[in-house]
Amino acid sequence: MLVGHTHMTHELNVCGLPPPEPFEQIMRALASLPDEAALQVHIHREPYPLYEVLQGDGYAWQTTPLADGSFMIRISRHA
Repeated sequence: MLVGHTHMTHELNVCGLPPPEPFEQIMRALASLPDEAALQVHIHREPYPLYEVLQGDGYAWQTTPLADGSFMIRISRHA
């Protein structure tokens, strides 16, 4: 579920959800994301399979490891 947006960034927290829920929620959020917006995802593990799909679908992303062992991933469409 999208929990809000600020400056065209939509936020999605999928921490703790069992597979494949994080992947499915991320893909649903990306499908409804406006072209100029970005999706910021908070996830409890690094989603390597997601990266392959993002690359194949033309998305750019930046992954930031957090102190608690989780990750923040910012995803946007290539310009």
